[in-house]
Amino acid sequence: MDHVGFTGEQFRGFRDVPRKGPIHMLNLVKLRERAEYPDGRAATGAEAYAAYGRETAHILERLGGRIVWRGKMEFMLIGPQEGEDWDLCFIAEYPDAEVFVSMIKDPEYRAAMEHRQAAVRDSRLIRMEPLPVGEDFGG
Repeated sequence: MDHVGFTGEQFRGFRDVPRKGPIHMLNLVKLRERAEYPDGRAATGAEAYAAYGRETAHILERLGGRIVWRGKMEFMLIGPQEGEDWDLCFIAEYPDAEVFVSMIKDPEYRAAMEHRQAAVRDSRLIRMEPLPVGEDFGG
């Protein structure tokens, strides 16, 4: 099963996490070869996702969010060898979960989502608590 959106129950679960403060959202995105717009317009998945990025970047910035990490997947060493290859991998940071909620509800953001929906074949969006960076990764 491919995952391109969330349910109301999943969104409530996201909002119900009791921790306050900054959040990181890990985004793993697999693009369609050809975008699937309801009106049939022609674009690649990459072109459609780029339009989503262009139309939402200022909203992210206005709300105090930012992209804190981007990477390009090269090889799956541990994990499924098929179906888990991602075209886009990045972490977006938000001052708190309510900022993310505000972004999702923003009318301009919602309009730009048509590009994301047309572009994305599969994705993972994982809420994370940012932790201090250092030499220890185990605890």
